[in-house]
This record gives sequence, C-alpha cells and structure tokens, in this order.
Amino acid sequence: MNSNMNMAVGAFLGTVFVLMSVSIASEGIFHAEVPEKEGYAIVAEASEAPAAEEAVAATPIAVLLASADATAGEGVFKKCASCHTDTKGGANKVGPNLYGLVDRPIASHEGFSYSAAMTEFSKGGTELWTWDHLNAFLTAPKKHIPGTAMGFAGIKKDDERANLILYLHTMADAPVALPDPAATN
Repeated sequence: MNSNMNMAVGAFLGTVFVLMSVSIASEGIFHAEVPEKEGYAIVAEASEAPAAEEAVAATPIAVLLASADATAGEGVFKKCASCHTDTKGGANKVGPNLYGLVDRPIASHEGFSYSAAMTEFSKGGTELWTWDHLNAFLTAPKKHIPGTAMGFAGIKKDDERANLILYLHTMADAPVALPDPAATN
C-alpha cells in the first residue's frame, strides 16, 4: 500500500473511533431510563356517535320543518353555493342547479352529468327528492347514496338541516305542501 492509502484508511478508522467514543460517552452522560408508566396514555373509548346518528333519524323531518326558518336556511345554503345554484334557470356548477328540488326526480336536472351511484339510486328517474330523502342525504351524503360524487360531509345539526331544506322548498315556482308533523305520530 502506498502512503496516501494508509492515510485515508487511518483517517477513516480515526473518525469511526471518535464517533463511537462520543456516542458511548453521550449515552453514559445523557442516558434516560425507560419510564415504568407512560407519561400520557391515549385511551380509546367508545364514542357516542352512533347514538347521535340514531337521534337524527329518530326526529322526523316533518317535525323539524314545523319549527324551521327559511331565512336562516338561506344562510346555511352558503355552504352549498360553491357547488350549486338555487336560482330559476341558474347554471350548473360542480353540482346541479337546485331550483325546484323538492319532489323533483333524483338525478334528473337537465344538462348535468350525474355519478353512476346517483343515477342508479334514482331508479331510472322514478325516485323523488322527498322530504325524507333530502333529510337523510343532507345528513350524510356518502352514507345515504354510497359512491356519490358529492364530497360534502353533511349537516349534522337538525335545525340547520331543516332550515336548509325549508329554504330549498321555497326555491320553486310552486312549492309543494309541507309535510304534516301530526301525521308522523
């Protein structure tokens, strides 16, 4: 071997020796014992979410609509306005125009290309956007119609959802009659 090779190997071995010495010394100085008990334990508990979802289903939409406010629903519609319009003859956006939605056949707005899941759910245009369908769909769109392209998470609060549905009900040439809350009992 030549002297340059000897120097390179010596430098490498010297560097390894220094790094190992520093590692061993720092571990001895800064050694931390493993705690007997974790400082912050994360405990997963059963949530109340299923009970909350059952409560949503337990309150009929007719009862919710009896105390709903269409003006407040117009404010809730702002969540929808980035993807939908609500004016007569309004353009489709990412989602279809919602004017005249209540009791309109599902997946039927002209000029809008619906997802396969929505088209299948509409049963060839025979299924309507009833009060119950709107309530369930707006609670959790992907749960009510699995595979829908609508990426909205849903409106969990009963009053907000009822206000929105009542507002959408007013966006029509001839709004359909509201359901009778007494008929649900």
